[in-house]
Amino acid sequence: MIRSENADHIKARAKELGFLECRIIRTSPLSDQKDHFENWIRKGMHGEMGYMARNAEKRLDPALLVKNAKTMVIVLQNYFNIQSQVDPDAPVISKYAYGTDYHVVMKQKLKALLNHIKELIPDSNARVFIDSAPVLERAWGKKAGLGWIGKNSNLISVEHGSFFFIGEIILDTELPFDESGEVKDHCGKCMRCMEACPTKAIVEPGIVDARKCISYQTIELKGNLDPTLHGKFRNRVFGCDICQDVCPWNLKAESNREPSFQPKQKLLDLTKKEWFLLDQEKFSELFSETAVMRTGYEGLKRNLKFINTENTGDGASV
Repeated sequence: MIRSENADHIKARAKELGFLECRIIRTSPLSDQKDHFENWIRKGMHGEMGYMARNAEKRLDPALLVKNAKTMVIVLQNYFNIQSQVDPDAPVISKYAYGTDYHVVMKQKLKALLNHIKELIPDSNARVFIDSAPVLERAWGKKAGLGWIGKNSNLISVEHGSFFFIGEIILDTELPFDESGEVKDHCGKCMRCMEACPTKAIVEPGIVDARKCISYQTIELKGNLDPTLHGKFRNRVFGCDICQDVCPWNLKAESNREPSFQPKQKLLDLTKKEWFLLDQEKFSELFSETAVMRTGYEGLKRNLKFINTENTGDGASV
């Protein structure tokens, strides 16, 4: 039997865990996303992210991830930080990489929320997901009424902007569903994100060609960086926030209160010169528990070399 108070208990626990929002919705195939996603793959805009194409069906149907899936609990976690790197000339990393790797932090929180759900509904089977499995999280966030998909392809919330992570729990048990409906697109005629993207990765409203995206180049790409993008990274060395920084909906973004996401002062204080003199020991000290480990020391040095030559024009050391 579905108990209406279960949903209230789950949302209250999500708030205790520090999530911005929590919605509970019915699962179903994302048929409205099928053509959009398949066209994106067909045009090769996923670059070397082969896993995107391999798991296309699972991304569109949660029942292929959790047998008899009936319910999805979707949460948002703020990662915005008002603090920034001190040296304005230092190589820039994305705000989400300032603190402990969000995969670790979010998974712990989602498992705590799932444990609470199982206390309420002992017979439920479920899995937690945080950007590490085939889930079209932004599409589900839109379906849950948590925001709309902006021209930069990010989920944007009227209340919270877009500097947040999206996490999901998929269950084989029904819960009382939120019926708030989808949020209308509030981007209007604004083109700031498209105009600001230095590599012109946003090829159409809502469509990002990953191959041109600084985040893809500095994180996902394993080989040499695209030489046609030389001189366009704007000093970004791991990830990129430019399309979010210029978005008017982020003007009211507030700093997160998650202790694990707070940056080390040593990282913020790192000067331009110190960045380019970074050795393995210093790298490990600063980034051992952060998302920067995804590209690793050699990958970061590759990125540093790329932006160093775009700044100096001749590859000379800084």
